[in-house]
Amino acid sequence: MAIYLDSAIASEAKVVKLWGWVKGITTNPTLLSQSDTPPETTLKNLVALTSGPLYYQLVASDKAGMLAEGRKAFEIIGSQTILKIPATPLGFEVVASLSPEITCSVTAIYSAAQAAVAREAGAKIAIAYVNRATRLLGDGIALVRDMASVLKGSDTEILAASIKSPEEAAASLQAGAHHLTLPLAMLQAIATHEFSQKTVEEFAKGGIGLR
Repeated sequence: MAIYLDSAIASEAKVVKLWGWVKGITTNPTLLSQSDTPPETTLKNLVALTSGPLYYQLVASDKAGMLAEGRKAFEIIGSQTILKIPATPLGFEVVASLSPEITCSVTAIYSAAQAAVAREAGAKIAIAYVNRATRLLGDGIALVRDMASVLKGSDTEILAASIKSPEEAAASLQAGAHHLTLPLAMLQAIATHEFSQKTVEEFAKGGIGLR
């Protein structure tokens, strides 16, 4: 299992690097547009701030362009690259072409059947937008559960994205997700519970430790 930061902001990557338990960074075109540096510079800055995977999503709309973009991303990021490729017929074709040379994920999966195609195309990661799937399909957790059933026994793992609460994060893992990606505020939220803080305060009042 790994928990990732979903961001393209270097200052946020610096924060989670200090924590020690966030294992990589996921980006997308929207997040990259929020950075104050060009995408190539942003990716170079981010890869220097994590020892784990850095996800980059292809934006080209034709096969030749997607292949070229994926290889360019790999030149910038190196062995930490995981390409995010949309779950479309063309996207699956690109995964089949690139997966022998670059680790690929398939993003925006909304059915277990698409997860099966992602597996057969060679993707190592199948990405589910959990909260968005709940809004569009009615139950994003059920989507994760169905994907887990289809992918059971394979080398393709599930990354749960679009998580809006600690409860949704936990439910995604319980449904079979292997990994989570969360924005900084949600990473802070899953590490926090009011009763934990109260318990610590109680121990501090009456306890003694090493000095």
